[in-house]
Amino acid sequence: MLSLPTSLTHADATACLHQLTNDMARESSAQVVVDAALLRSFDSSALAVLLALRRECARAGKYFVVQGLPDRLRDLAALYGIERLLPSA
Repeated sequence: MLSLPTSLTHADATACLHQLTNDMARESSAQVVVDAALLRSFDSSALAVLLALRRECARAGKYFVVQGLPDRLRDLAALYGIERLLPSA
């Protein structure tokens, strides 16, 4: 399982995505679960990171799911019309 940090804003996005992508590549499971339960401080960059990781999982032939997505971030995804791209575990 991969975990998002407590803070994920524009300033952190590139480094976070790099780390998550590397961690995903080491996952032997066909399903990659991203735990967002610790995420407290974020902006729309958090959604960009999750979508980019989802694309990387698809390229690797892995299924991507998210658990513990904060309500505010789920609401933001719904506002952007992308909530279906972030399936729940």
